[in-house]
Amino acid sequence: MIGVYDYTVILTYLSMISGAIGIIVSMSGLGHPLIGCVLLMFSGLCDTFDGSVARTKKDRTELEKAFGIQIDSLSDLIAFGALPASIGIALIRIHVVSGKGGYTTTSYFLTGIAVVYILAGMIRLAYFNASEQVNINEEGGSKYFMGVPITVAALVYPLILILYNFVKFDLPLVYFSMMAIMTVAFVVKVKIPKPGLVARIIMTAIGVGEIIAMIVIMLTNNK
Repeated sequence: MIGVYDYTVILTYLSMISGAIGIIVSMSGLGHPLIGCVLLMFSGLCDTFDGSVARTKKDRTELEKAFGIQIDSLSDLIAFGALPASIGIALIRIHVVSGKGGYTTTSYFLTGIAVVYILAGMIRLAYFNASEQVNINEEGGSKYFMGVPITVAALVYPLILILYNFVKFDLPLVYFSMMAIMTVAFVVKVKIPKPGLVARIIMTAIGVGEIIAMIVIMLTNNK
């Protein structure tokens, strides 16, 4: 059976599964963007530690290492590319059906942003993989990313939905405006320092806090 199935890839597989379920849930019926965001954040938590877990296996073959790089990017495209776009489309549908805005024309433009967002994410991930294959250090060394990592989506979009519960604004427009900014940030050639251990712990804590806040919001809205 082709593929790798040891413990080094479990978190990556879980991240992809969570992202796929999030897409299905967000696009089912009217759409469930809050549940989609919880699954998005879970994918983010898995992605935070999958590389560290994989590196604990010292006897990985070159094929296993290359396989890990490829599935990580493929998983990221689903979880942090397609899922945020699906959440955004769900927000548009809810906004229109609830009568909060006439988005019959504008929705086409916002949908276009979602498509370009996924494309930019794919380009970024493919560029990283290609650079790894030809041993070109396009990331400015181990201390830098080139452009904003696509995984930042796991913190950015849930925060918008959380803030909406405290400060009412045009949620779809704000969400897609951020998506447009992120689209450019994915492919811009700017060095960004990679987070160290302390920064990763802080981001993980923020992610856990957002998950808790999102669950509380869902429970409150269902009362």
